[in-house]
Amino acid sequence: MSADQNLADGAGGHAARYLAETADIARRIDPQQVESLVAELVKVRGRGGRLFFLGAGGSAANASHAAADFRKLAGFEAYAATENVAELTARTNDDGWETVHEAWLRGCRLGPADAIFVLSVGGGSRTPAVSAGLVRAVDHARSVGATVFGIVGRDGGYTAAHAHLALVVPVVNGAAVTPHTEAFQGVLWHLLVTHPALCTGSMTWESVAGVAQP
Repeated sequence: MSADQNLADGAGGHAARYLAETADIARRIDPQQVESLVAELVKVRGRGGRLFFLGAGGSAANASHAAADFRKLAGFEAYAATENVAELTARTNDDGWETVHEAWLRGCRLGPADAIFVLSVGGGSRTPAVSAGLVRAVDHARSVGATVFGIVGRDGGYTAAHAHLALVVPVVNGAAVTPHTEAFQGVLWHLLVTHPALCTGSMTWESVAGVAQP
């Protein structure tokens, strides 16, 4: 068997496994838990609370996208902590990365009407200190009476243990926990912003579905 054929067979096997894992994760997610999160988000919006998305790495990019969708499609005043690069790097340089999210939330005057929404693979950990900034942010949110939400992977870490409601992406293959968790963050927040109880806006391509495309 040629090297090219070995490569093709290996890639094909990986694709099949990855897609099968994706389908399995989707089947394992509890729709009722998602509906419970929808109900809690409705409460936050109803009381005029703001929604602050926190994440690092790929989850930071997801946080930015999610904040935009919650603003445009679900009528929230929503923000992502890592949007302001100047503030982010200044705080990291001067005070350390682990302080960034908490300090930003303090500057936003986070209060009991508001909620934070953590997007993370591990959810943060105090010991060992992994994504310690998320741990401090969750602690600060709870100390001021804000609601804590999350979409996380693995066992959810600190976020799942201390959130009011966190969805844990049920990844079975530990070797793919990061890509699957970050991908399902997107699946789940898109589910949320298009839910009839939350969606207040319209999406362009859905509104022109009957128009012939070139």
